[in-house]
Order: sequence, then C-alpha cells, then structure tokens
Amino acid sequence: MTSVKPSLELSIRAARANDLSDIMAVLEAAKGIMRSSGNTEQWTGGYPSEEVILQDIERGHGQVVVADGRIAGYFAFIPSPEPTYAKIYDGAWLDDSLPYHVVHRIASYPEIHGVFRAIMDWCFERDGNIRIDTHRDNHIMQHNILKYGFRYCGIIYLASGDERLAYQKMNG
Repeated sequence: MTSVKPSLELSIRAARANDLSDIMAVLEAAKGIMRSSGNTEQWTGGYPSEEVILQDIERGHGQVVVADGRIAGYFAFIPSPEPTYAKIYDGAWLDDSLPYHVVHRIASYPEIHGVFRAIMDWCFERDGNIRIDTHRDNHIMQHNILKYGFRYCGIIYLASGDERLAYQKMNG
C-alpha cells in the first residue's frame, strides 16, 4: 500500500462490483484502525462480508471515496426505514416522522484525511435528515460524528442483539 498525501481531492461515486477487492482492502484497513484504538468487538466474524458489500452495490447503496484515482474509502447510503432504528432506548430521535437516510459501513485508509467530512458533505447534499450509529468502543467514529454536528439520540440494537449508539442530524 503506497502512501497517499492527505491533501488530495476526494470524490465519491457509486461502487461497482469490480471494485470489490479494493473495497475489501479498505474495510480491512479500517478494522486495523479499530483494533489499534481499542475497539475489538466491532466488525468481527467476517463482517462486513463480500456478500454484504455486493448487496449494497446491487441495491445502489454502496459508494466509494476516490483519492488520486484509487479507492480510499467506502460507505453505504441507505434510505429509510432502517428496521433496527424502529425502537430507540434511553433517548429519542430528533424527528421520528420524516424520511431519512442511514450511513453504514464507513471505512477508509488511516493515512487519508477528511474522508468522514467528504462522506457527510456528500450525504447531506442528498438528504438533510441523516441517522448513523456506531459501537460504544469506536471512539474515533463517535468523535467524528459529534464533530460534524450530529446529536446523540440513544441506543439501538442490531438484529444480532448488539448495542449501538445512535445519532441524528437534520439540516433545514
């Protein structure tokens, strides 16, 4: 993996099936970031798998972040409803009546800076009501979420029963 300068222009495009190996490499790098920062419980057991990513792509939800002509990040941008967001505990959504989009599976190489901001800017150009969740041990993601202006709303539970901290931001 060659080093990429952090001042590169980032662009976002729809992910394609032939991007899969590059996307999986980005996801592995993101897992390394998680593990080195003490987040040992998130994205385990082969998740997110190639099948999950291909499903994102087939549904038109998978997006890649491109820096210097190569894939440097990945995320899924999914329209509501998100079944695991139907019930929120120890809090409430900022609004629970309007449609929203969910951002899942954010990943990037550690040496590429500005990926989270680029992703969120792109998402908010498409929808002013965004929800996101993360693992309690993912302090890097929590920092980025709050820094971007999301509000902590409560706890949701994945289909597996795993807890996640849930956030929402509404523009306009």
